Amino acid sequence: MSLDHHPEKSADTSGEIRHTNVPNDSAARSSESFAEVALRLGGASAEEARRTGVLDTADDQVEDLFAPQYQTVQSPAHRAIWDTEIPTELFQCLDDVLSEDAEHVIQKSLNIVRNHRDGGTLLNHRGKIADNVLDDLGHVGFWGLLVDPEYGGVGASMKQFSRMITRMATLDPTVAGLASVHGCIGAVDPVRSFGTPQQKARFLPALADGTRLSAFALTEPGAGSDLTALKTNAVLDGDDYVVNGEKLFITNAVPGRTIGLVCKIGNAPSVLIVDLPDQENDHFKINRYGIYALQRAHNNGLVFKNFRVPKENLLLPQRGDGLTVAYHGLNLGRVALCANAAGAMRWMLSEMLPWAAYRSTYGQAIDQRELVRRRIARMAGLIVGCDALTQWCSSLLDQGYRGEMECIIAKIFGSEAQKEAAIELFMKTHGGRSFLHGHLFGDNVHDFLAPCIYEGEGEMLGMAFFKSLVKDHGKRFFEPIGRKLHELAIPKPNPLNPKHAWALKGPLTAYAKWYASRLLRASHWSSLPEMPARVQGHAKYAQKVLSKSAFKISGTMRHHQLKLADRQCRMSALSAHLQDAITIMVTALHAARSEDAVTIQAADVLCSELRRKMTGTAASDRDFRRMTDLGSMIANEGWVELQDATASDIMMPYPKG
Repeated sequence: MSLDHHPEKSADTSGEIRHTNVPNDSAARSSESFAEVALRLGGASAEEARRTGVLDTADDQVEDLFAPQYQTVQSPAHRAIWDTEIPTELFQCLDDVLSEDAEHVIQKSLNIVRNHRDGGTLLNHRGKIADNVLDDLGHVGFWGLLVDPEYGGVGASMKQFSRMITRMATLDPTVAGLASVHGCIGAVDPVRSFGTPQQKARFLPALADGTRLSAFALTEPGAGSDLTALKTNAVLDGDDYVVNGEKLFITNAVPGRTIGLVCKIGNAPSVLIVDLPDQENDHFKINRYGIYALQRAHNNGLVFKNFRVPKENLLLPQRGDGLTVAYHGLNLGRVALCANAAGAMRWMLSEMLPWAAYRSTYGQAIDQRELVRRRIARMAGLIVGCDALTQWCSSLLDQGYRGEMECIIAKIFGSEAQKEAAIELFMKTHGGRSFLHGHLFGDNVHDFLAPCIYEGEGEMLGMAFFKSLVKDHGKRFFEPIGRKLHELAIPKPNPLNPKHAWALKGPLTAYAKWYASRLLRASHWSSLPEMPARVQGHAKYAQKVLSKSAFKISGTMRHHQLKLADRQCRMSALSAHLQDAITIMVTALHAARSEDAVTIQAADVLCSELRRKMTGTAASDRDFRRMTDLGSMIANEGWVELQDATASDIMMPYPKG
């Protein structure tokens, strides 16, 4: 997405931000954000309210980057809850026009990694992805997939890019992850989206050809999910900003890389694009530490002491500040994470199948046992769920939607699915061999678990999803009530008290009208496409759950009122319930477009399990048979979705018979 610093922008179907004459409603907003008002009136400290307000304002500023029809209130997740007319097709992945140039680059890149892997040259002597591998990928255009052609890139769609991530992760998740770090959350997206033409011309060509791989330096020792706690600062001195501070847990943070550096200039979070020097010096140091995750990549801290950056390297978003820049790129990274999980689980499943066929207990291969067949089926279901969410979210981003809530769902599902797959399905099937040196699980367990905290820890993101979902409803109906109560110093309203009732008659009438209209007018979804009966039933169930959720959510807001912000467990539970319903909907519609019987059955298995989770019901014998039949089908006949995966040799084989 490309922004200039002039008129209003909207996102067209290519996903690129373009000029439009949409009026700006920012001036009509209260000087306080909804979150700030709610926390302040709900009894939170002034400092907490202020900091939350900063983040809420940054969120509003990101919203303003998108045309009204692509903002959060028009997103599929939001409309499914609050609207009464919902187009089912919002939850379907649109067909895309593939760039042949991008496809050629992707195929060449896959061949490079496959050849290096098979030839034993993928890693260097320190166990990191070798520099010559990174260079080889740069020569074929891998690092420029998301960079516009005018700056030496390929201009792939997000859907193409995410498919590449899945295919690459099937070969090597680290290489796939580095593409995401570089193109989604590194310096590429900030420069593409917020850079001036001069900045794009300076930075993007080297980012496209891999001469300068990139990172995004946001996290600090005391600033993780609380982005308002940033301490790294930059002070203008002549033609340079002088930077002092420390960053932590930054992937790709080595000398010679280009980073987006989040720091404070004055009191405003800002982003400087920084070409790190080729060697450490008195002003720039690498903080090296032992870390189990990302062991084949470089993850380090950065220490700046009177480090000078040219002032023309400052990104200046049309509205907002550095938090706006940070928020903008996170959605791409969240989708890429889900895509990576889909590939990593394909690799796991491809390793499970030959082992399960080889390993015998009591004279029978374990792939004939129900428990193992269930694990195979469950793994397939998780893969299909990740595929569905990845393609759906990528399609939304390519259309121009902000897609924040949808991308949060994909991130949470993908990271949790990979964690379950690694521990409950893959490790338990392989037994003690899982912990051998050289085994896929033993060598990668931390990388399989760590995505649960990448791009935002899962439960924190779940609350962010819920807050985005209720923000407009709260602003329209609950904030006016809270302001009136605060104005009249009424700690707890009593509807039987005439004084209270009269004082609140305006905002309560508005809420009553909304409530009555929802009672009288049921939600209507457009027709489902032709699809197998089983998955059609899942889609209808999801529609029913989502349509009924407005009353439940509004009732929760009404019950807890301004104390809702402190009810993290309740918000998390409601959020998870809605996320599961949306995952069912998207997975069912994804299966409807497939002609592969295994994929359709895997979607059925996943949707059935999510429904049982949502309703608290136990699996029936019929449910178990569906799962074990799917596991048997994959074990005996294979699955087309594993065509890019190659199993390694069985470790510590033993004589059979």
